[in-house]
Amino acid sequence: MKVAVSIPDAIFEAAERLAKERRIPRSQVFAEALEEYVAHHRPEAVTEKLDAVYRVEESGMDEALLRAQIAVLDDEAW
Repeated sequence: MKVAVSIPDAIFEAAERLAKERRIPRSQVFAEALEEYVAHHRPEAVTEKLDAVYRVEESGMDEALLRAQIAVLDDEAW
């Protein structure tokens, strides 16, 4: 599909250079960039990234900090 968009000159020039370096059409550079942007900005992408982090990182809270937070919340009027 053809579309007309306005982009800053610097971005256009960078895309033009990249297309020449990769020997691909400029439209392919824009299509790949937009595809990557859309993929990384889906709401599910955030959850997927967090899931990946917590598969390898400990997500527990320090016991002393947890007790301190609970103590402060006990004094709050909800």
